[in-house]
Amino acid sequence: MITETLTYDKQWKYKNEQKIPFDKANIVFIFGEREALKQPNAYEEIRRLYPGADIVGCSSSGNILDGQINDAAIVATAVQLEQGYVNITTKDFDLKDDLKKISYDLVSELPKDGLKHVFLLSDGLNMNGSSLAEGANEAMNHDLPITGGLAGDGTDFQETLIIANDFAKQHRLVAVGFYGEKLAVSSGCYAGWDEFGITRRITKSEGNTVYEIDNKPALDLYKKYLGEYARELPQSGLQFPFKITKDVDSKSNSLIRTVLAVDEARNAVIFAGDVPQGSYVKLMKTNIDGLIEGSQKAASKINQVNDNDALGLVVSCLGRRLVLKQLTDDELEAISDTLGENVQLTGFYSYGEVAPYSDELVSCRLHNQTMTLTVIYEEKD
Repeated sequence: MITETLTYDKQWKYKNEQKIPFDKANIVFIFGEREALKQPNAYEEIRRLYPGADIVGCSSSGNILDGQINDAAIVATAVQLEQGYVNITTKDFDLKDDLKKISYDLVSELPKDGLKHVFLLSDGLNMNGSSLAEGANEAMNHDLPITGGLAGDGTDFQETLIIANDFAKQHRLVAVGFYGEKLAVSSGCYAGWDEFGITRRITKSEGNTVYEIDNKPALDLYKKYLGEYARELPQSGLQFPFKITKDVDSKSNSLIRTVLAVDEARNAVIFAGDVPQGSYVKLMKTNIDGLIEGSQKAASKINQVNDNDALGLVVSCLGRRLVLKQLTDDELEAISDTLGENVQLTGFYSYGEVAPYSDELVSCRLHNQTMTLTVIYEEKD
């Protein structure tokens, strides 16, 4: 595998030297600010540089490159697989569509022969991430690992965009299939937040919208917990996610859900993924050391098969960045130090992460407030 990186501020520049021969890149991942991605020349120029590659990416809430936050408007990582290849599929949708079926169709259209891993990117504001994960799992019969994330938009929550061999667009999904006998792919996913307050029950919800908690209006109760932070919703909700469990005393396979929006008229809270009626919730809060340790634990889940150059796709939640602030690079450095210099890290801060539980091999879930890693090696002969 050969990788090379570029940054964009009005024009593309190689971060180091150009290493991939012309027209030999298989795929280019790009992540960037919404307004920069909407500029036609940003896509047109990267297409001219890599005419034969699939170009895939999304808007972000922070661009990750080389184990740190990168200040460029857009970052790109080109990849040449020496013994493998990629295929991509795309789907457009609107809010009236069956989002689970759209996600199923997206993934099921990938050729299955030789498929090792699926990486998903989705519009982050208009897709229910739980439907995305459920449809993708069913398309792969729950027996192939799937990772990815929901596009971000800083803290603006206005538009989230996907690039898939075309100009940036809302209401789009893209799936990247990685193929090859010599490809070795592994993933890690970890959170690191602290719980606080009492356990409560979701007494009225529909999909990703919660109307009542303990038979009380959900938004009123959430604002009471947040106190002065309630004035800054929905942004402040990223710092106070919910832990969701099936049982009141469940200790395993919990999910973290982030608030994406609030509905004042209906006194409801809208999350990035489903919050089932009858489930139990606890609020969570900042633990700086726990977040950084969680990132290191996610990296420790990676199977480091050799010291060849490898690709590390990083998807971390915007909420983590807001909490960590100037310590955000510490989270990324913990990953880089654990994986080593041979792993080229690239990625973005997101509105949701897609990955298996850390103790599962397959069956992805939608997560929030986690650090999720996907590392791809090519094995030596």
